[in-house]
Amino acid sequence: MRDPSARIIHGSCHCGNIRFTLDWPEGQPTIASRACGCTFCTKHGAAWTSNPRGQFDLQIADTTKVCQHQFGTGTADFHVCLTCGVAPIVTCVIEGRRFAVVNVNTFDDVSRSEILTTATNFEGETQESRLARRRRNWMPEAAPIS
Repeated sequence: MRDPSARIIHGSCHCGNIRFTLDWPEGQPTIASRACGCTFCTKHGAAWTSNPRGQFDLQIADTTKVCQHQFGTGTADFHVCLTCGVAPIVTCVIEGRRFAVVNVNTFDDVSRSEILTTATNFEGETQESRLARRRRNWMPEAAPIS
């Protein structure tokens, strides 16, 4: 159910094939993001954010033009557009529910002045602790997986 007081944030890859909408709870002057230190995120210039009190909706116009890249523990899907090469969202299914983080550099309607990015390193994290962190911190999908 959509929170009527939530801020709606839109994001997309460069060509618009992968789009997302966030219901972002109000009350925060800045959006905190994490610049992961892994080579994938560093080379893509990604900075990830989520809000566990919000929710996301993912729309893909042409699924044949999207690669779901996995690496490391193989527990998350980096949705990479095969047309423009941008990875705007990462999803992970935990206990039958899909959660996500989104790349703040793919926001369509948020000023850069509202984003505060800090460096993060998840190296050495066990798979169990990684999934528990995602369950606590990542944003749930608006509609459950069918």
